[in-house]
Amino acid sequence: QVQLVESGGGLVQSGGSLTLSCAASGRIFNIYTMAWYRQAPGKQRELVAHITSGGSTNYADSVKGRFTISRDHAKNTVYLQMNNMQPEDTAVYYCNADVRGAVSRGLYNYWGQGTQVTVSS
Repeated sequence: QVQLVESGGGLVQSGGSLTLSCAASGRIFNIYTMAWYRQAPGKQRELVAHITSGGSTNYADSVKGRFTISRDHAKNTVYLQMNNMQPEDTAVYYCNADVRGAVSRGLYNYWGQGTQVTVSS
């Protein structure tokens, strides 16, 4: 079984910064695309950014130029550096990953439990 555990959420003032981390653990053969999603109250979950195993990245228009996604293959970890944060960034942030297991070699999609990010004005 594979688990994704997020950390780094919290309360920040408008214009401030936070860095989220998500570590994958378990019987992992390989991790492909890793991503961050967010869900604000009353809204649908949306893609914030993703990064492929080769390092290609993609961002939602609302965070381009402010957020940076990166990953450490050796640590099976993905990061989200968030700068110049705004109240509209307030949401629960979820980590997502496509993982090939070490035992069955099946490819599955996993979600973390989510971490709350609140930006005060």
